[in-house]
Amino acid sequence: MKVINTQIEDVKVIIPALFGDERGFFMETWRQDIFNDQVANREFVQDNHSRSQRGVLRGLHYQTEQTQGKLIRVISGKVFDVAVDMRKNSATYGHWVGQELSAKNRRQLWVPEGFAHGFYVMSDIAECVYKCTNYYHSDSEVSLNWNDPSLDITWPLSDAPLLSDKDKKGVSFDKAPSF
Repeated sequence: MKVINTQIEDVKVIIPALFGDERGFFMETWRQDIFNDQVANREFVQDNHSRSQRGVLRGLHYQTEQTQGKLIRVISGKVFDVAVDMRKNSATYGHWVGQELSAKNRRQLWVPEGFAHGFYVMSDIAECVYKCTNYYHSDSEVSLNWNDPSLDITWPLSDAPLLSDKDKKGVSFDKAPSF
């Protein structure tokens, strides 16, 4: 596995080694020892799988209790994946990192605890799978406004995104709880 730093020190891109021939391919998508040594010393407790159509924007979500670190990868299609630093005492508070994740490039994004996370679907269909370091806690979930002008996220939109009711009512960055 190759680990690449992003503009925010704690957010990492992980590229698994791929072994392929005419029969297909094999790759390790995650290994505890390498992850602990090169990314973050974490234990994962929950796996999630989402499927979305072109134009869907999910996020930006985070939990104020039972905070979750997430290791995200795309197994079908392509998304633009975003992490926003919500850690008040961080030098990168309010900064964001965006990364194209696809079944083709096999990149994964590590989004640590203390970050809001979301993605925009750029292909007809996209399936994302992600490991979480804590369990889902609906009572403490926050939906940050995906297009807050103070964040100035450069989403690769082709049209107005398809949003859930929750995401349509996202809070502005200046009113969102931080860590």
